[in-house]
Amino acid sequence: MGKGRIEAFSDGVLAIIITIMVLEMKTPPNASLGALRPLTAVFLSYALSFLYIGIYWSNHHHLLYVTHRVGGAIMWANLHLLFWLSLVPFVTRWMGESHFAPGPTMLYGVVLLLAALAYWLLESAILRKEGVGSTLAVALGSERKAKVSLVLNAAAIPLAFVRPWIAGVLYAVVVLLWLVPDRRIERAVTHVRQEVDPAG
Repeated sequence: MGKGRIEAFSDGVLAIIITIMVLEMKTPPNASLGALRPLTAVFLSYALSFLYIGIYWSNHHHLLYVTHRVGGAIMWANLHLLFWLSLVPFVTRWMGESHFAPGPTMLYGVVLLLAALAYWLLESAILRKEGVGSTLAVALGSERKAKVSLVLNAAAIPLAFVRPWIAGVLYAVVVLLWLVPDRRIERAVTHVRQEVDPAG
């Protein structure tokens, strides 16, 4: 089964998620620049979530680039990932409008953690389909950055009840970890091409 439909569907859902997030940002009640000040937390939560969705979109693109066959398990794992990502606008708005209150900040972390686990399940489903000698298997390696991200997100959840700002910092650290482009798949693809065509 081809992967074109799953790519197009996923891109569409992620685009809608970003659109919903920006539409959730309400305009100030008056035209003064000072009226923007109460919206600072809303904007910060939006910017954080925008980066998270952008990182997922980029990594998802690379993941499917090296996927050659799509089966039912991959389709359901992909839908599972999109389910958790589709909740990001809700927790983003709640966290921003509550000015990073403990409960919303904790729930934001829960959604991020479950989305990360869902992405790992998608990777696993693709690896089972592609095989241990696939380009993806070679590229992923130990996945140290992914494991660190999971630990940081998991740690932020209980910390949100004690010091929500610390949880927010941990969410931002995860973003910073992934803002440095993850070129493992690109390098693996280049390596495979050089082995096939050394002159190319």
